[in-house]
Amino acid sequence: MIVQQNTDIEIRLLIEAIYLKYSYDFRDYAGASVKRRVQHALTQLECKTVSALQERVIHDPTAFMQLLQYLTIPVSEMFRDPDHFLAIRQEVVPLLRTYPSIKVWIAGCSTGEEVYSMAILLREEGLLERTIIYATDINPTSLEKAKKGVYSMEAMRIYGNSYQRAGGKRDFSDYYTAAYGHAIMDGSLRENVTFADHSLATDSVFSETQLVSCRNVLIYFNKGLQERAFGLFHESLCHRGFMVLGSKETVDFSAYSDKFEPLVKQERIYRKK
Repeated sequence: MIVQQNTDIEIRLLIEAIYLKYSYDFRDYAGASVKRRVQHALTQLECKTVSALQERVIHDPTAFMQLLQYLTIPVSEMFRDPDHFLAIRQEVVPLLRTYPSIKVWIAGCSTGEEVYSMAILLREEGLLERTIIYATDINPTSLEKAKKGVYSMEAMRIYGNSYQRAGGKRDFSDYYTAAYGHAIMDGSLRENVTFADHSLATDSVFSETQLVSCRNVLIYFNKGLQERAFGLFHESLCHRGFMVLGSKETVDFSAYSDKFEPLVKQERIYRKK
């Protein structure tokens, strides 16, 4: 029990030290999630205690960047939950067509899979050319991977199946070039994409948008940080704009529940009232 309490204290001190030293704020992330990630990082970075890890990351920015990869879990898929993207195609796109220009914010874009999924969908619906996509994340390594748009061919085969189930209108292979066991995404898909560092914990709104997508990010936040994120999304969205969340996330029971109405509730697609 005492060992457990000591570990919890060490983790709180580590998270506070990261905020003071590097301005990355994990203080309001869900405690159990942070604990799992830190304990996994201990093994990978060969540190015996959290205190040893703290000392290392404070004095070595490279070690902090290594730790950041475990704290942010850069995991994503293209057309993840195909029914979700099918619902966007069928229910949201017809309404987006009514705007002369469109701005989409993908918050927590990780390594870019959702960015390319959205770009492909919008291209097939004839909207990409008049759309600006803001792809943001707190992890600079993930953002670099997203900009390059290089993924394994093994993953692309899985993504291709999801793309078809999401209502894809072409061959998925039309959107990438295969080389040396990897797939390079068509560069034209990111011509209207701005990749940027942005933290939902510390940063503010930067643009008015018609659609905000933040999927499988809020589950790692505590209640207070979830409320902050919903506030940012509400402020960013134009009148009657759209907010889409992950399959295990909901605006229900939050302070913003009365400011959004479900458009496709099962797929966590909401519309600003």
